[in-house]
Amino acid sequence: MPLCVVDDDRLTELSLSALFIAAFLAATPIPFQSEVVFIGLQTAGQTPIWQLIVVASLANTLGSVVTYYAGRGVSGRFAERWLHIKPETLTKAERVFGRWGPICLLLSWAPGGDLLVAVSGALRLSLWKFLPVVAIAKTGRYIVVALATDQALDLFSLAG
Repeated sequence: MPLCVVDDDRLTELSLSALFIAAFLAATPIPFQSEVVFIGLQTAGQTPIWQLIVVASLANTLGSVVTYYAGRGVSGRFAERWLHIKPETLTKAERVFGRWGPICLLLSWAPGGDLLVAVSGALRLSLWKFLPVVAIAKTGRYIVVALATDQALDLFSLAG
């Protein structure tokens, strides 16, 4: 007799919740790899790919917003006092990042991308410039992971 019976709908709900938590944490300073959870769920085949992509992208983008606001806390007096950054240097960096930052944020999906996210907060990049670019970058990453996993599964099914 099984210890616990979980129907398919409940299993999908739990799986998506786990993916949400993993993707959210992966976009914060907490070291975490959401791709492992994403690929595991995709390989299990119980949840439609589009749902995995939407949940992971949304959670990862929200996690980036947390990192962005953490970066905002580093600017100002903290930057001047603890990092020894002069106010005029910070102002110049804010101006340069305001122009080029959104383009740089297309790399927010890559390893080290969370540093770009924190810097965009510290340099006061507008949240409205930040959010769409990060959402596109994060969604693009999960689409690529899904396509690559699908291709790998096809190769293994041909070989086996």
